[in-house]
Amino acid sequence: MTWRAGADEPREAGPILVEERGEGVRLITISRPARRNALDERAFKTLAEALSSAATDDGARVVALTGAGGVFTSGADLADFQLEAGEGALAAAFEFLNVLRVFPKPLLAAVEGFAVGVGTTLLLHCDFAYAGREARFRLPFVPLGLCPEGGSSLLLPRVAGAKRAAELLMLGEPFGAREAAEAGLVTGVVADGEALGVVLEKAARLAGMPPAALAATKALLRRGLMDEVASAMRREAEAFAALRGAPCAQAAFKAFFAKTG
Repeated sequence: MTWRAGADEPREAGPILVEERGEGVRLITISRPARRNALDERAFKTLAEALSSAATDDGARVVALTGAGGVFTSGADLADFQLEAGEGALAAAFEFLNVLRVFPKPLLAAVEGFAVGVGTTLLLHCDFAYAGREARFRLPFVPLGLCPEGGSSLLLPRVAGAKRAAELLMLGEPFGAREAAEAGLVTGVVADGEALGVVLEKAARLAGMPPAALAATKALLRRGLMDEVASAMRREAEAFAALRGAPCAQAAFKAFFAKTG
């Protein structure tokens, strides 16, 4: 469920909070603090709905994305990726990524704490992203028996270079904010706790600019890649779904829950 500041507050705000933060600026906050803002099926669906709503609402000129409680997101909730969880979570995740791929307005991200898996790959679709100095990133797909998603197999080599992209995607090791900036995943690194403030200041400046000019500029910047990204995401989705059901990935998921829970 999504909600806007000033509206009648629902009994349950849900995993995604939506509010207006100044004229033309819409803030979307991932809020599952008990799970380090991990994205389950419901969260993916609600995120996609929030972005789709903003895309067609003239009142939302710019969208900012962040996480509650000093954490961006720890990625997809692996509880939804076990075989008994069914296919709903995968479908919801891929739908969210496709909505993200075609989002037509300026999209900014404020990253604090952890940005894992899809929490890192989604940054490749943001126009600006700022991270706190101690933010930690990871692309743990291969260690979990999976493959990249979100078009990252295409986009990350373009911004980071082939060798660096291979290192980040194949080894799946954690890396810091400075390395994320060097790899082109974030625009800049700021003091801890200040990422959202910087993003909202940039968003306010963008919201004051001619919206048609912004939309045209974003479209022109991405036009040459749109078809390639769509094709890459389809290939990734097919490989991801096959790998997710294989014994290797299911064993990795069970080992993860044995370790964490």
